[in-house]
Amino acid sequence: MEKAMQQSHGTSYAEYNRNLEKRLEVEKQREKDYEKSKKLAAQFS
Repeated sequence: MEKAMQQSHGTSYAEYNRNLEKRLEVEKQREKDYEKSKKLAAQFS
């Protein structure tokens, strides 16, 4: 999980847990990625 967090968001899991601003930033990016994936999947359905 640590390696995936570092590669996809450029931060360590420890920093993610202790820094609220970083956590919100990561979650916002995850939400954008999720919406993008949903749109892409809908195009192929």
